[in-house]
Order: sequence, then C-alpha cells, then structure tokens
Amino acid sequence: MKSMCNCTGWPLMAALVASVLATPNLAAAPLTLDEALRLAENNAPTLNAEAARLQAATADAIPAGELPDPKLLLGVQNYPISGPNRGSLNDDSMTSQMVGVVQQVPNRDKRQARVEVAEAAVDRAQAQGRIERLSVRQATAQAWINLYSVARKEALFKDFYQENRLLAETVRAQIAGGRGQPADAVTPKQEAARLEEQQDELTRLRASATAALKRWIGPAAKDSPVGNLPVWPVDALGYSHKLQDHPVLSAFAPMTREAEAKVREAEAEKKSDWSWEVDYQRRSREFGDMVSVQLSFDLPLFPDKRQNPKVAARHAELNQLEAEQEAVTRKHTEELEQDLADYQRLNRAVQRSQASLLPLAREKVELSMASYRAGKGDLMSVIAARRELIDARLKHTDYEEQRALTGARLYFAYGEHHQ
Repeated sequence: MKSMCNCTGWPLMAALVASVLATPNLAAAPLTLDEALRLAENNAPTLNAEAARLQAATADAIPAGELPDPKLLLGVQNYPISGPNRGSLNDDSMTSQMVGVVQQVPNRDKRQARVEVAEAAVDRAQAQGRIERLSVRQATAQAWINLYSVARKEALFKDFYQENRLLAETVRAQIAGGRGQPADAVTPKQEAARLEEQQDELTRLRASATAALKRWIGPAAKDSPVGNLPVWPVDALGYSHKLQDHPVLSAFAPMTREAEAKVREAEAEKKSDWSWEVDYQRRSREFGDMVSVQLSFDLPLFPDKRQNPKVAARHAELNQLEAEQEAVTRKHTEELEQDLADYQRLNRAVQRSQASLLPLAREKVELSMASYRAGKGDLMSVIAARRELIDARLKHTDYEEQRALTGARLYFAYGEHHQ
C-alpha cells in the first residue's frame, strides 16, 4: 500500500514541478519602452564598439606629444682592413669599439600639433559615440512602437471577428424571417476570410518588428509591449534653434579641429627637426678611451616638392570637411522641417479621426444595420459600412503609430538632451 502511494505520488509531484517551471513561458513578460531603451544601451554591440573606439583614441593621445624612443648605437669605428694592423681591434690607435645613444627631437610646433590632433580625435570618438547612441535609441523606439501598434491592431481583430459573428446571426434571422436572400448567408463567411487575410499581414509585421527590436535588445524582444504610445512634446521653434546641437552636426566641431591641427602639423614640417648623439669609444689601454657628442639638423630645402604639397593636401581636406558640414546641415534642416510638418499633419489626422471619422463610421454602420433589420436596406450597404469602420479603426492606429515614430525622431535628436 505504501509503495503504491509512492508510485503515484512521484509522477504527480513531477507533473506539478514541470507545470510550475513552464508557467513563466506561457505568457511573455511585459516590455515597456523605457525598459527596451535600457536594454538597448546595455546590449547594443555598436555601442560597445564605439566605447572601444573611444578607449583606443584616449590611449593613442597619451604618447602623442612625447619624443621618439632613443636609439642605441653599437659598432666598431676605424677597423683596419689592410696594412700591418689589419684585422686587429687593439693595435691601431684609431680603432675603437663604440656604444652610443641617439635622440631625435621633432620641432616644438610639430609636437604640439600632434597633441592637438590626438585630443581632437578623442573628442571625435566621443561625438561618434553620441551619434551611435542616438541611432540605437531611435531604432529601438521605432521598433518598439511598430511592435506595440501591431499588438493594438491584433486586439482590434478580436472585436472585428465578434462583430462578424453578430452579423452572421442577423443575416440568418433575416433569411429565416423571409427578409433576406439565401445567398446572403455566404457574405459573413467571405468577410471572415477577408479579415484572416488582413491578420496574416499583421503576423508578418509582428515578425518584422520583433526581429528589428531583437537586433537591439536581444531575446527580450519576444516579450509583450505594454504601456502607451509615447507622445513627446514637440517644440517646432526650439528644435529649429537646436539644429546645430544634433549629434551628427555637433560632431563636425572636433573633426574640424582635427583637420586644422593636421594642417599645422604639415606646416611644422617646414621647420627643422634635430637630434643629438653621445658615443663612448673604447680603445686599447695604451691609447685611452674617447667620447663623441654631435648634433644633427634636418634641412627642409625643397618645400615646393616635399612640404608644400602636404600642406595643400591638408588644406584641401579641411575645405572638404567644411563643404560636407554645409551639405549635412542643409540635409538635416530639410529633414527637420519635413518631420515637423509631418508631425503637425499626423497630429491633426489623429484628432480628426478621433473626433469625427470614427464616430461617423460607427454611426453609418448602426444606421445601415437598422435599415437592414427593418427590411429597408440591403446587406451590401451593411458590409460596405462595416469595411469603412474597420479601415477607419486601423487607419486611426496607423496615424497614432506614424505620429509616435515622427515624434521619436524629433525627440531623440533635439529634445532629449536639452530639457
């Protein structure tokens, strides 16, 4: 008897444990927009790459202004290869074994320019990190908004199917009462199939949005989006004044400083570098040891063929950068004006849809259905009105989604860091 209880108890216990462990997987955990943004900043590999870029630039800046490493010289001087002392290191008074040190000293302007180039490179790496952070946050927010909007549409389809079932019941009642055609019984089934086709497209959109979000936050993209669509305040005039603060445009400041420092570095090559050398020369004991000291200087005697072309090249790069900055500024000015216009249009569209289009579409369905039930209207008028309502509800969700996407572009580029 006791063994039978054990035999039945263990499988029951195992089943309970398995059900408890499986419970968290039955429903995905909620995923807010703020949580998605936090996960993106912690998991996006591109941000890790930019952090490594900054670390490398910072490390490169440390030795930028230092002198080159000294050189150790080893050798034999005045080694005889003929005559009576041929092949001897000690018999000739001029022969010596030499050890020395050479230190090259680039001119001061060149070293200072190299320091400025390195410091500007660090600032440029920081700016690129801000650009990538903006890109990651925008992309994450847009993917979350797309996924959230798909979920809202999927919830609408539950209402659509319920309304279709009520329509089917009404049609059957009309046919039974002699106020409808037998062929009308097929129409609700056709409408249900049409809804299924639309829902298939939602399934594709959900997979696409989940894949886009997974790129930034990993497996958490499978969780259910919760909360509300973000509605950020949009300051049209303020954003126009903050155009130059956009991370892409503000990155041109360190890039320009770097290019100008490279010009100064090229110009510094016209000035002479120099080096010093100290040698210790060991000779045979009867001759005595010697020490030599010497200085050497570069002679930039032909700047037209050497230094001037480099200076011209660096100036051309600086001019190129200035032209690119102007082009990017115009591009972002255009995008900002378009986004602001789109946001205002979408805001009006959402308000119009909420205030008039949706209520009118619902009223049209109710009136068409009342006429049909009274035998004064046909079924196709009801179907047409229902389709208009379905399209209006889906379009209202699209308007809110597009407004949120446009608001995200504006907020992260101009609003987030200036509050």
